[in-house]
This record gives sequence, structure tokens and C-alpha cells, in this order.
Amino acid sequence: MENSHVTTLEIDLNAIDFNLNYFKSKLKKSTKVLVVVKAFGYGSDAQKIAKYLEPNVDYFAVAYTDEGIALRNAGVKTPILVLHPQKSNILKIIEYNLEANMYSVGILKSLLEIVKSEKLKNIPIHLKFNTGLNRLGFNKKDISEIVSLVKNQDEVYIKSIFSHIAASEDLNERAFTLQQINDFKAIADELIPQLKNVPFKHMLNTSGIINYAEEAQFEMVRLGIGLYGFGNDKNETAKLKNVLTLKSVISQIHTIEKGESLGYNRSFIAEKTTKTATIPIGHADGISRQFGKGVGFVYINNQKAPIVGNVCMDVIMVNITGIPCNEGDEVIVYKNQQHIETLSKNTNTIPYELLTAISQRVKRVLKKC
Repeated sequence: MENSHVTTLEIDLNAIDFNLNYFKSKLKKSTKVLVVVKAFGYGSDAQKIAKYLEPNVDYFAVAYTDEGIALRNAGVKTPILVLHPQKSNILKIIEYNLEANMYSVGILKSLLEIVKSEKLKNIPIHLKFNTGLNRLGFNKKDISEIVSLVKNQDEVYIKSIFSHIAASEDLNERAFTLQQINDFKAIADELIPQLKNVPFKHMLNTSGIINYAEEAQFEMVRLGIGLYGFGNDKNETAKLKNVLTLKSVISQIHTIEKGESLGYNRSFIAEKTTKTATIPIGHADGISRQFGKGVGFVYINNQKAPIVGNVCMDVIMVNITGIPCNEGDEVIVYKNQQHIETLSKNTNTIPYELLTAISQRVKRVLKKC
């Protein structure tokens, strides 16, 4: 069914190209690039982004199996790493030619049992090692058991080993990060000689590419939020191009007289005659209630219009007093990286949360000049 929502998320493919090439410029030509498209491509459109980028990247990664299946159903043929598979998903991962991350002895044993029972051969897997993030991953002490499980068998082969830096954007944690890198190198040096093949290695995310390309580039890097214009650093973000612009329109304009209220719970009381505009986007579309009562703002005719009252499920109301505008005029809900970062700071969160919160009922529109 066609999406008729007037609120749209514009995705600038020229900016996608620019940002990808910016990060590639920091890498050796031989270094593979994995693009992370989990969470609907950081709130954009994972399938369309992946299809567009496919000729220019080496890998994609998703968090969960259904995200990988959606990419395959969209025609994506590039290798796809599933970062957080579960035992119940293993057969689906194999059926759709996805590649599972093994992060514990338990999940590795489960996969091997299933692969052997199905009499399958040469299934690619990846091994994630915990070097300090303490989220998912084997520990160095697991190496001997891993080797005992995978040696002398041809059901699976290890395609890559990898880890994740805990604070790649925070140079105050440089010593900790360098220790993580050294720990990962030690793991690789111990494990790889015991395997029947030589897996490639990867450790760097967006901020890692920026800050640690010399120390830990290895054979592949993983590009996530940077693709969409955020470098987790004010100076780096300024070098990137904005990809996502969230737009809507003015549905109705009201004049609120002094003493009158607006919205649920009468959360705004006019102290003077106030003009407001109602806009068809609300917390069901990803605009947090925290943006209400003047915390958040939109742009109308290049002027800031603060949100007044509480954010509703389907609409927000903004103060347009002194802003020349009419019903049907365009509203910029997220204008650029700086706008998104300001809103994030105002609500004590990060751009990742704002972007991934954009509801799937918001229409996605790809633009390329």
C-alpha cells in the first residue's frame, strides 16, 4: 500500500556518496568496508541504502536475522553479517545465505549441532571477542575450546574475527583503547595459527576509523553513523554532509488568546496572544515527548518555531508568532546534523537515538541530483 503520510524523511544519496568516500580516504585501498545498516539503516531505509551502496562496499552488517532476510528479499547479494543471532534463527541464517557472528561457546555449539544435523558443509561464521566493552564476545580464555570445536571438521569455517572498541570517540580513553587493540592482536596471534584458514580481522567503527586507522585498520572496518553524517566529534561532523532531513507541513493555524490553553493537560497557557501551527508528526513518528514545552523546535521559513505543550501521538504544535507562514507550508523537523545534535543535547541523548526512533510510518524519499 502506498504511503500517503505527508511527513517525509528525505535521504540525500549524494551526501551518502560523499561521506563514504570521506571515510575511504582515511583507509588503505586494500581495506574492506563493511556498512552497518541495522535499525532500518539508522532510521533511514536499510534496503534502499544497501542496494544503492552495493557496488561500492564489501559487506553489510545487521543486528538481527530478520533485518538480513529483508535485505536478501530486496535483492542484496553482498555478504551480510548478523551481529546478534540466536539459536532459533540459525537455520534461517543459513537458508538466506547470511553469516552468523559467534559470540559465546554456547551459540557456537548450537550452530555446530544444527549444521551437523543438517549435513551442511563450509558454512561461514565470524568470531567476536570481548576486549573491554563487556557486551558480547568470547574471552581469550575461550580460544582452546573454540579450537577444539572447529578443528578437524568441514561443517564451518571462520571467515573473520573481530572486536569492538568501547570508547573510540573519547581520546581521554586512548590508553584503554590502545590496550583493547593490543589485546585483540594477542588474541589473533594465538588463535589464527591454530585454524585451518586465515580469517580477516576488523575492529574499527566510525570513530575508530577517525582516531585509530593507523593502529587498528586491519583488513576491514565497520562504518555506521558516519555514513549518515555524524563523526561523534564536532569537527569531524562538520567535514561530513547531512544525509537525513525530516520534513512535514502545517496542517492548521490557531490563534490562542491570553489565558487560553493548548494541548493535553492544558500544558501550555498563553501569556499573550499566540499563533500556533499544528504539524502531523508526533511521538508515534519518533518525536519524543521530551521535546515538548519548548525543549524542541522546528524550522518554518528558516525561522525557529519552538514546540509548545505536550507532544501528542500524531501531532505537535509549535509557536509561530511573528513567523510569516500559511497552512500547507513546509516544516523542517530535523534540518541538519547541528539541529539534531542540539535536540539530542537538549534531551540528554545522542543522535543515534533520534535517528533510529523515526517511525516506519514516515515516508522515505531518496534524492540524488
